[in-house]
Amino acid sequence: MAPSRGPQALARTLHKTLSNHRGPVHVVRYAKGTAKYVLSGGQDRTIRLWNPDLGTEIKKFEAHGYEVLSISVSHDNTKFASSGGDRSVFVWDVTAGVTTRRLAGHMGKVNVVELNADATVLASGSYDSTVRLWDLRAPARAPIQVLEEARDAVQTLHVDATTIIAGSVDGHVRTYDLRKGELRSDFVGQPVTSAVPSSDGTTLLVSTLDSHVRLFDTTSGKLLNAFTGHNHTSYRCRACFGHEEATVVCGDEDGAVWAWDLVDATVLQPNPPPKVHDKVITWTEHHPIDPGEMVTCSADGTVKVWRHSS
Repeated sequence: MAPSRGPQALARTLHKTLSNHRGPVHVVRYAKGTAKYVLSGGQDRTIRLWNPDLGTEIKKFEAHGYEVLSISVSHDNTKFASSGGDRSVFVWDVTAGVTTRRLAGHMGKVNVVELNADATVLASGSYDSTVRLWDLRAPARAPIQVLEEARDAVQTLHVDATTIIAGSVDGHVRTYDLRKGELRSDFVGQPVTSAVPSSDGTTLLVSTLDSHVRLFDTTSGKLLNAFTGHNHTSYRCRACFGHEEATVVCGDEDGAVWAWDLVDATVLQPNPPPKVHDKVITWTEHHPIDPGEMVTCSADGTVKVWRHSS
């Protein structure tokens, strides 16, 4: 092993600005695999597919009647799910550019959708405080299960083979073990806006509206670390892991992207970071394999692609 030089600096040089959305952009997701494309969704009711390297829009997906709040891409990039103000979850065929099904049942806007690894099951979390699970192989349009434990809006979801993690405005992160039929509820105490597990599933990164990002042990629920300095009190902002999970990254309500060392929680330089969006940064996502790229989107109407300065 080469000696560790500490966490790699964050990609902070603006590569491209993607500005075709009209109004706030709520979510931006990398495609799977080599992740050469990104999908963004916004207040203008559209989802847009981009080539972030060239900065070009490839396709526009239009069917939503209200704002788009969430996107989840399938493992093979052939389809994706989206949700927002419509109260329905939309499943899309990427090539055809049309919806293949619309799943109705929520009583309020759907804040988050998440596909499982092989895109056979879809989870949706709503303002109505429920999580609904949908079998995408079944012809029936009714959910296979409704999880009703949350006492306020569900804002964030993660789905894997045996568990579903749901973060809610009620201050809880709930972990459902579908195999054992068990629920563990961890009380964070502040409205949860994102919950992202590490790749090995041993830790969970949770952002909350008290300007904190916290790292928890998923088995015990023990708090391992807390990351602060950023301003996050009102909007849904998403924290994520940086490259190889050596850092934690979060865009804030002042339009700055913060980065911390995962181990000692120190703010990485520059501290404080510069303002790079004119309004709140609603979503931050690091490239799944490239150490030198990430994307952010903002209520200022833009998606920005960041790289290391060459």
